[in-house]
Amino acid sequence: MNTKRMTAKKLKIGLAAAFMIFGSTSAFSQQQISLHEAIKLALENKAEAKKAALQIKKAEYKIAEARANALPQINASAGLTYNPVIQESLLEFGGQRIRAQLGQPWISQAVVTVNQAIFDQRVFTGLKAAKSTREFYVLNAQLTNEQIIENVATAYYQVYVQEENLKTLTVSYGNTEKVRDVIKSLVDNGLAKGIDLDRTNVQLTNISANRQQIVNAVELSKNSLKFYMGIPIETPIVLEDRNIQPKPELIAGNVNLNARTEVKVLEKNRELLVYNKKATEAYLYPTVGLQANYGWAGQGTKFPLTNGLNNGVLWSDYSAIGLNVNIPIFTGGSTKSKIQQAEIDILDLDQDIQNTQLSLSLEYKNAITNMENALINIESMESNVTLAEKVQKNTQANYQYGLATLTEVLDSENALTNAKQNYTTALLDYKQAEVKLLKARGELPSLQNQ
Repeated sequence: MNTKRMTAKKLKIGLAAAFMIFGSTSAFSQQQISLHEAIKLALENKAEAKKAALQIKKAEYKIAEARANALPQINASAGLTYNPVIQESLLEFGGQRIRAQLGQPWISQAVVTVNQAIFDQRVFTGLKAAKSTREFYVLNAQLTNEQIIENVATAYYQVYVQEENLKTLTVSYGNTEKVRDVIKSLVDNGLAKGIDLDRTNVQLTNISANRQQIVNAVELSKNSLKFYMGIPIETPIVLEDRNIQPKPELIAGNVNLNARTEVKVLEKNRELLVYNKKATEAYLYPTVGLQANYGWAGQGTKFPLTNGLNNGVLWSDYSAIGLNVNIPIFTGGSTKSKIQQAEIDILDLDQDIQNTQLSLSLEYKNAITNMENALINIESMESNVTLAEKVQKNTQANYQYGLATLTEVLDSENALTNAKQNYTTALLDYKQAEVKLLKARGELPSLQNQ
């Protein structure tokens, strides 16, 4: 009778727990985050992505600045001068010497000056370099986004695997608990030894301890994911339910490593260094500029701003137009030295490009190898789980008929748990290998569609 009451009580508790779990799932169903959503949030919130976007915007202003140098430069100035002592000059007219003051106590003027570069190689090179700078920052932003996508994807699957391990231990705890209940019933009826019940309780305690470690690992993994997503750490998140499907087709096909963003960034940087060299060489070219001004000046013995010719103040306008040509002849070799330094910078970057191409080739080959091994491991671990489940069921059935010992039951349960955890770890290894392979192929942005 007591056994029936206990069973009924457990059934009620189990039903209540099931409803609680169902209610919890429904409550969080609207807050589940897919990998696509996690990447989208990261690209919107992460400081690195925002800073990369700001650099692109800054490059737009650099283009406007370089373009302004090719446009007319207009300046206006005004001034008022009082000369308390006017210098005298000695003049000769017909053999006679005359002391005369050349100037007036008060002088006022307003001038508008226009300068227009007609030929200046530095201006034209600067404009091309500014446009190339914007393209560099666009590529750099793309590279930053790819790094963010890689971090988010890796962290996302880390959480997924930890949660799968938690499910495995929860099931293992439930199975062992059922075995403990059966043994307890047998012990109560004098059909089993107390030591068997103690051993089962020890097993439950160990599973519970391991489960708590996984709970902590899940929380830590989620915190890392939230950091990479750029959202507050205290924000609750629930991962979307999904199955990991291996994609062996990713191994097939060729890849153009020069299409990798890392190489494009370096090549664009080289283009900027070439423009820097050309800008330095431009100091050897002549420059031609047009200058024009128009002014209005007043001078006399009285304050000019409130007086005219009747009061001894003469106001008159003036204008001039000129063409300026500057031809560099000898700079002491400084320009040549700067050109040679710019050339060294280009050669130095060529070595970086070559080394990066070699590194990317190694990365791609290793990614292929890791992917192949991960696929083999998943198949092996999946077969092992199927076999461990079969052994566990047969061992429990044999134990009920007295054909297996408790040790064998507990060992089979441990073996099944380990097999499932190994399979989950194999899935993580596969997803990490997949992310690395997509990166090596230059296809990381495709994860945004998953």
